[in-house]
Amino acid sequence: MGQIKTFYPEKLVLAILISGPKLKTRLLDTLKDHFGELDYLSRELDFTFTRYYDREMGRPIKRLFVSFQPLVSPETLWEIKIKTNRLENNFREEGKRKVNLDPGLLSLSRFILATTKDSSHRIPLNSGIYGEITLLYKRKSFRPLEWTYPDYRDAEYLEILKNIRRIYKSQLKKLGSGTPTLRASSTCGDEDTFGHLRPSLPRGPPPCGDEDTFGHLRPSVP
Repeated sequence: MGQIKTFYPEKLVLAILISGPKLKTRLLDTLKDHFGELDYLSRELDFTFTRYYDREMGRPIKRLFVSFQPLVSPETLWEIKIKTNRLENNFREEGKRKVNLDPGLLSLSRFILATTKDSSHRIPLNSGIYGEITLLYKRKSFRPLEWTYPDYRDAEYLEILKNIRRIYKSQLKKLGSGTPTLRASSTCGDEDTFGHLRPSLPRGPPPCGDEDTFGHLRPSVP
């Protein structure tokens, strides 16, 4: 029987779509209020992989990635997704979204995205939120899977996430001194308060992904 251990804290990453450039500063300030100070902000990338969002958000649409200094407990991903869905509503114009927020958790071995859409390769988390392993870290790079969306296969996206992984890896090395903080949440309401907690980590380093052996089952993806 395996021993139950504490989850390692992981890196909260938000993949943002935005079609109102004047909203960027207010959006980033709002995100910092809810999730902590940023330690990574990508440049704005043209989002041309799909026209799915055009009717609601308009054009042009820009993609940017941010990550936050406080690490989070993986079990809070569903709460974070519910919170980001609510935050999107604060940036609507004439009832239409101008911001799309996709939260994900980055560890040394993978990148997980939260979603409201069910599919055979997605794991139910809580309250209608699912988790999807979108990328695996192998051979010194993040690698897509057969269900990975086209944008997350893009070389610049993968390099951005690799840069965030370097920040996260450095934070893990400092955990012994208590320098990084773990951000935790107990509820998913608008009044959530995140307390800074020092995590009690299991012994030994978290898996880095390079040495992992994965068996891939072919899912039935709609």
